[in-house]
Amino acid sequence: MRTELPPGRLASLRALLAILLVLAGAAHSAPRLAGLDADTSSVTVSGLSSGGQMAVQFHVAHSASVKGAGVLAGGPYYCAGGSWWTAYYNCMTPRLYTPLPALALLQAATDALAKTGRIDSTSHLATAKVWLFTGSRDETVFPAVVSALADYYRHYVKPANVLLVRDLPAGHTMPSADPDVTHACEVTEPPFLNRCFDKSIRAPYDAAGALLAHLMGASPAIPAAETGAVTDFDQREFVKGGPSVISLAETGYLYVPAACRTERCRVHVAFHGCRQYADAIGTTFVRDAGYNRWADAYRLIVLYPQTIARSGWGADGSFVYNPNGCWDWWGYTGADYHTRTAPQIRAVKAMVDRLGQAR
Repeated sequence: MRTELPPGRLASLRALLAILLVLAGAAHSAPRLAGLDADTSSVTVSGLSSGGQMAVQFHVAHSASVKGAGVLAGGPYYCAGGSWWTAYYNCMTPRLYTPLPALALLQAATDALAKTGRIDSTSHLATAKVWLFTGSRDETVFPAVVSALADYYRHYVKPANVLLVRDLPAGHTMPSADPDVTHACEVTEPPFLNRCFDKSIRAPYDAAGALLAHLMGASPAIPAAETGAVTDFDQREFVKGGPSVISLAETGYLYVPAACRTERCRVHVAFHGCRQYADAIGTTFVRDAGYNRWADAYRLIVLYPQTIARSGWGADGSFVYNPNGCWDWWGYTGADYHTRTAPQIRAVKAMVDRLGQAR
């Protein structure tokens, strides 16, 4: 025999269930990103693959405050021109009938964006430091693409400040000296962190250490052990309508050296690559890419913003096709994906600005 609840009682139970679901979500959400009085006037960025492309976009869009970029397997700014087809065929695997876009056209587009105020003046790029890496066995993003990025930057940046590393037989990866990294150098598979032997120093190549040394202009001694800790933070407040609308995760990560809890430190933003976000590989990139041990030496707060994989229509009516959790470098969040008003760039900039607020 079926018993029907009175309409009023049923409504009350539904309201209670809604409240419990909200409270449950709040109980499991990451803490709010705190202000750490960071120096946000001299930010540096880096990333692999789509993260490298995002590092380039973030650098060019905010060159007044971003003073350097480290890019692994990334191409020239606005290479895709808002087209997924161009992104894949021309800007990742260029061939005879799908060549890289002419640099003169990409530079003209950059200049036009700067003239209209949609990105910072390119004059700020002149003194920037740029470190680039391509593996000679990378068949995902051809070495020629990274060479084109070097040429793009040399148009704006003092040539001596642009360093291109291309002599390691690496696949599509970020070489790391972290002891937990065991993938062979030429392998291309998650978590896209590989061990590559550097014959010149007879030790594993440390991309994070190499790029930070170039960007920061020094190479201090690394502490015997990390002094800080990796913590998570809530990314939801940085995107109106929720982060999933633009394929961002609800949770991001942060590494703060012990000294930066009391001293004023600079900020480095590390953008993971496709299929390298936390929902796919956990905190492997955050913990093993190699940034954290150098952050102690350089007095750097390392921000690790996170994406998610998303394909199809969202509850808000938005459509996003991003099955590999890539950063947007071809326009899935809108036509302005590469400018200061780009949804993902705006969200990450807000995170950096929060770190600059008082403790």
